[in-house]
Amino acid sequence: MTNSKPYDAVLCDLDNVIRFYDTAYVTELEAAAGLAPGTTSSVAFAPALDGPLLLGRTTREEWTRAIAAELAQDGRVSPARADELARAFAGSPFSADGTVVAMLRRVRAAGTPLVLVTNATLDLEDDLEALGLADLADHVVSSARVGVAKPDREIYEIAAGRAGAAADRCLFIDDRLENIEAAEALGMTGVHYREPADLHGPLAFALAR
Repeated sequence: MTNSKPYDAVLCDLDNVIRFYDTAYVTELEAAAGLAPGTTSSVAFAPALDGPLLLGRTTREEWTRAIAAELAQDGRVSPARADELARAFAGSPFSADGTVVAMLRRVRAAGTPLVLVTNATLDLEDDLEALGLADLADHVVSSARVGVAKPDREIYEIAAGRAGAAADRCLFIDDRLENIEAAEALGMTGVHYREPADLHGPLAFALAR
């Protein structure tokens, strides 16, 4: 019998697809400190600091202290200002895109498993609760819990396995091209997310119901 569904599972990134951070306050603090916009972000997401956080090897508090130490190291800002910047960045408020959430809920309603595949911290479960999204997906594959991060092929294999789907029957949605290319190398269909309209075609099988 021919499978009438185009995919047996939808795998979706979290940050910059579903969840978005508001860093306006951090930008204000950087301006007050004479720093270029994005300085704190560049420090925070450097592989040496961000990598261990996303693999569950350090906590958010340890990451925050490391950001502050790096910002203050070369004397660009005082230790007190560095700590203020780091804590503002690590505590940036976030919200979910209701349009994307609604579309993904329809995927599950159509009977297709939904798996979140995200490079996240050990706080992910609490964050999903805060967003009211603890029940959004059938499964959540967090890099901090499985010890491997995108674009490593293993995290995609874990996600497909939890969905009970072959890789070539999975649709993968992400905002980063390197993550999409890694999924496509396994045979998945990739969608480069930039705005909700990017999902209309790929998810038409569920949205048309």
